[in-house]
Amino acid sequence: MHTPLPEEFIRAMRQQLGDDAESLFVALDTEPAVSIRLNPAKPAPTYDGEGVGWCPWGRYLAERPQFTLDPLLHGGAYYVQEASSQFVAHILGGDDLRGARILDMCAAPGGKTTIYSTLVGREGLVVANDINRGRTLALADNVQRWGMGNVVVTCNEPAHIGAFEEWFDVVAVDAPCSGEGMFRKMDEARTEWSPATVEQCVARQRDILAEAWRALRPGGKLIYSTCTFNDKEDEGIVEWLISEYGDEIVAADDIVTDDEWGIARSTVGVAQCFHFYPGKARGEGFFAAVMSKRAGSVRRTTPKARRRVFAPVDKRDASELGRWVDDASKMAFRLVGDVVYGYHGDVVDDVTRLSESLSVVYSGVAMGQLFKGRLKPEHPLALYVGRNEAVVRVVDVSEEDAVNYLRKQDIAAAQFDEGINVVSYRGVAIGFIKRIGARCNNMYPKDLRIQKL
Repeated sequence: MHTPLPEEFIRAMRQQLGDDAESLFVALDTEPAVSIRLNPAKPAPTYDGEGVGWCPWGRYLAERPQFTLDPLLHGGAYYVQEASSQFVAHILGGDDLRGARILDMCAAPGGKTTIYSTLVGREGLVVANDINRGRTLALADNVQRWGMGNVVVTCNEPAHIGAFEEWFDVVAVDAPCSGEGMFRKMDEARTEWSPATVEQCVARQRDILAEAWRALRPGGKLIYSTCTFNDKEDEGIVEWLISEYGDEIVAADDIVTDDEWGIARSTVGVAQCFHFYPGKARGEGFFAAVMSKRAGSVRRTTPKARRRVFAPVDKRDASELGRWVDDASKMAFRLVGDVVYGYHGDVVDDVTRLSESLSVVYSGVAMGQLFKGRLKPEHPLALYVGRNEAVVRVVDVSEEDAVNYLRKQDIAAAQFDEGINVVSYRGVAIGFIKRIGARCNNMYPKDLRIQKL
């Protein structure tokens, strides 16, 4: 039984949507759909389900499984993501983004970040920012699971990110909002909503978008999105953006949608707008607006470096590290403290500039520590899609063993070789294990272990 919808919300939607408001209210008291998005870089037999029309990797599930106990989730074979949010894959689906730079300004917990990570490929770069330190830790975990090795997770105010002027080919702002689109899934979203919250969000959204626009290069694309219905936070913000930047804003290429998807389309000036209303579109409440910055010369300026973060790796150590990746000639390795990180060579200079000016929580792929010329691997390397599978043995284990491993419990040692092994389940790596004689040292990170019964 849901908490009743806020009366002020009901009045506002009736004024905004007219007769369509009643069908929205009915839909908000029904059960939400369950959906996931597959990782094309980690093909595996996951759950069967109907495809999400606007995302090639999206699947609707008939019921909600015990995701926490599925090793494939922990290995990054899929991400549990609300279907409407997957629409950003369709917005960018017609663009060739291999090697591109994308900024995800309000990124946690990482659903859209992992979409962008897939789209830009291993040679591209995604900067995923959130102002809340705790949320960035969860974001980093999800980035590591996805395994592309092409994300820099940062924890900064938007003004610090905006100082990287005209740096990014795409800037996405999934703005903090009043959360009306979550009314079906979360009763607390209903109880916490108020007209005052809407006004506070509007002010915050404007501040964030001003910095996002600074960071977008001429000719680049801006995606503004919320999980709310009201036009103050949606069309109203787009109108404000157009009033502020006027002739700098031009139309993006037309984004084609299927009528069967049930998406409500409109335009605000040159911006294309998309509304997902439960009961019409098969997903939760979501709004997206798309526009481009007028093409021209690109300045691409950066703030002054505040610190030195990276130290070089000598040739002997680089040779050892190169064994662990599938194309060492395209990789660059850097030391941060005593941990070695790997980056695609095309982006390592950009990552260096970001790290010298911003608060970086995680970047690239944490490979491990070097001891006497040999690498002691860390967990993210096991999940990295570019790991060389020939370096150590990969052992595909049973579901029971996989779950016990993820609980950081003992599993039978006989199936592993002496020394370091990769534990996998149904072809997807879930971590490292070290056999020492008749026993195994479970190397799964303690803070990630499954605790659910």
